[in-house]
Amino acid sequence: TTYTNPPSNPTQGLKRPRNETGNKVIVVLGAQWGDEGKGKVVDLLATESDLVCRCQGGNNAGHTVVVEGKEYDFHLLPSGIINPKSICVIGNGVVIHLPGLFEEAENNEKKGLHLFCFYLSTVFDFHQVVDGIQETQRQATEGKIIGTTKKGIGPTYASKASRTGLRVCDLLGDFKEFSTKFKNLVEQYQSMYSSLTVDTESQLKKLKEYGERLRPMVRDGVYYMYEALHGPPKKILVEGANAALLDIDFGTYPFVTSSNCTVGGACTGLGIPPLNIGEVYGVSKAYTTRVGIGAFPTEQLNVTGELLQTRGHEVGVTTGRKRRCGWLDLVILRYAHMINGFTAIALTKLDILDVLDEIKVGVAYKINGKRIPHFPADMELLHKVEVEYETFPGWKSDTSAARKWNNLPQKAQNYIRFVENHIGVPIKWVGVGKSRECMIQMF
Repeated sequence: TTYTNPPSNPTQGLKRPRNETGNKVIVVLGAQWGDEGKGKVVDLLATESDLVCRCQGGNNAGHTVVVEGKEYDFHLLPSGIINPKSICVIGNGVVIHLPGLFEEAENNEKKGLHLFCFYLSTVFDFHQVVDGIQETQRQATEGKIIGTTKKGIGPTYASKASRTGLRVCDLLGDFKEFSTKFKNLVEQYQSMYSSLTVDTESQLKKLKEYGERLRPMVRDGVYYMYEALHGPPKKILVEGANAALLDIDFGTYPFVTSSNCTVGGACTGLGIPPLNIGEVYGVSKAYTTRVGIGAFPTEQLNVTGELLQTRGHEVGVTTGRKRRCGWLDLVILRYAHMINGFTAIALTKLDILDVLDEIKVGVAYKINGKRIPHFPADMELLHKVEVEYETFPGWKSDTSAARKWNNLPQKAQNYIRFVENHIGVPIKWVGVGKSRECMIQMF
């Protein structure tokens, strides 16, 4: 099209937002296979945050926070809910199991104000049953399982992707229409899993009650977040669940979760533009853990692995399963940084290494004696890699009382600086214990 009289200012007459550039959000993400201590970092930052948001996943996450000697376990609600001044937002990318949601809120004394978005997908009890059936089938046919939490997350995201799932807006709308869709969904799953039994009428009765309890807290997430971004200055914190190596697209597939737990998930899960992403903090342990099966190149199936498991109390918050343990793997940290663009790192649980005579760090992978330049997408190849290590002398002293950088032993400082320099991202916090007071801030 040719304009004979184009406007001198193409944006003339357009109403600009009150805050043209918008507030920036801080995103906290796991940089390994989960369980890195994201909840501690979020709890620390939430003390100054106006909004704390979850953007993806469901109650398959497990975040533990210790405040004033009391331990809180979170699965669906953001860890920042401990700050009563923060508003907690559950974004559209999250899938919610309503019975679990209300139980968790009651267990954590309903601190803070919760807001839920219209387009949240709903995890039903039968999704959880199907999750277990699928794992049993995998064991029978393939001789191995994915190692899911059996919380119904995968089946719910599958329902969402096949456009047969139900959302909060359906539950709060015409309940007769919702009931029809629910029954159709049950029948669909029963046609695939003959052993699945569902008391449909009982379930619908409970869902109607849950819907009414939820109704006062539901908002349109897109408009709510837009107002938060472009209104008066606000500190907005986004808490990622799971971690980079569990991402459905970039993780160690198929041994992954069912959502995008990398930085893109913050945008799609909350409906916010990339322009409004500010700091992106990656969280990593000073060693590596993984729950369930799947490749784990630096795993230590020996006394060292047992020591890390015991000293670190490495048991899954959600599943109660023992975590597999091994040396810090800088290959996966660099890979996670490539995807997420971390602006800083929180290195947690340094104190667990206090008793070791020597500490190893994985710096590269080899196949047939030759370094490979990338993180393998092929899981069979990842199982075969040989890890190249750097070895450091242990500091053999208690770091749990350290509250400043200078309180740490020189050998511990050397270890931290090596990690920082190798991945090319500054380390902002070093964790030496469970509580928020045990997070040493570097800058």
